[in-house]
Amino acid sequence: MALKNHPQVLASQAAFLRADQFTTEARSAYYPTINGEVTGAQANLSARLGAGALNDPRLFNHFGTGLALSQLITDSGRTPNLVANARLRAEASRTDYQAARYDVILGVDQAYYEVLLSQQLVKVAQQTVATRGTVANQVSELAKNKLRSQVDVSFAEVNLADAKLMLLRAKNRLQSAYAGLAQATGDQQFTPYQLADQPMPPNLSDDPKQLVSKAFQDRPELASLRLQTEADQKFAYAERDLKRPTVSLIAVGGALPYINPGNANADIPAGYESAAVNVQIPVFNGHLFSARRQAAEYQLQVTEQRTRDLQNRIARDVQTSWENARTAYQAIGTTQQLLQQANLALDLAQGRYNLGLASVVELTQAQLAQTQAEVENVSAKYEYQEAYSALQYTTGQLH
Repeated sequence: MALKNHPQVLASQAAFLRADQFTTEARSAYYPTINGEVTGAQANLSARLGAGALNDPRLFNHFGTGLALSQLITDSGRTPNLVANARLRAEASRTDYQAARYDVILGVDQAYYEVLLSQQLVKVAQQTVATRGTVANQVSELAKNKLRSQVDVSFAEVNLADAKLMLLRAKNRLQSAYAGLAQATGDQQFTPYQLADQPMPPNLSDDPKQLVSKAFQDRPELASLRLQTEADQKFAYAERDLKRPTVSLIAVGGALPYINPGNANADIPAGYESAAVNVQIPVFNGHLFSARRQAAEYQLQVTEQRTRDLQNRIARDVQTSWENARTAYQAIGTTQQLLQQANLALDLAQGRYNLGLASVVELTQAQLAQTQAEVENVSAKYEYQEAYSALQYTTGQLH
């Protein structure tokens, strides 16, 4: 759903389709340009041009049609470099599109696991409210029979109120998670999905260095910057070629169906054609071309340093994500043990309280510890799944 609907994906797709057109635009210089022309002129017969041009042609009334053709023969390699620059930028835009897809997939994963976690927290909170409500009712009945003090009732009621507050916060978190999932899928409609649990991912490798190497190979953002570096190199070559000669062919031809030269002896043919080869050699233009070449080389240095910076950040992100995922995986077993011990402690505290060997404070503390352990145990599972997705993202393996 997200890959079909998310505006970030659709915008990136349009961007790389747009970049493809720039390649076609640059390649158009290889082909001739043909223009159809229709010209009619009214003139002061037999007069001559007096200003604005070096030639001095005769003026006369006429109407003519024709074609004008221009064809680049060579510009000393500038056009091939511009075509290569456009092609590499189009390829970089395609990898940016893939990077946008990865961003959206990661967002969906995170929102998905947040919904699952929030649903489980609501269930834990509901169970906690039910359990503490039972205890509060029991203590109230004992207090009515003068078997427990009103202090015990107060502690039980406070504990129950805390559980109800926990339930309210869990429900609010669930609604926020649904909103986050809608945003991640590119949907403006708020839909409370019933999501299925996903299989637990495998354990991690012991050496993150291999993951860093893989990230350098597979991260689309890094691939895009490498392509942009090549594109900037080609553009620098193209700007260098500005100072080299350009050779082009120009040809015209057509007919003059109406001519009124104003002179009966004038011999003006009814048709015309001409062709010429022009060689343009730059001599001096106020250092324009040298400045453009230098600017292109500086841009190349900018892209190269950005590539280095991204490599450093990717290495850091992989190391951090690997540590987070490993810690989250280890937390699963630890929280399971914590929950087992908390359940045992609660059972013992409940038994001691029922026998009059423990105070209500001990019981409520055991309830709080059990609830916290259950929350930690539920959270550990989804935190590892989310951390594993983040690690897959940083290594370029999230699909």
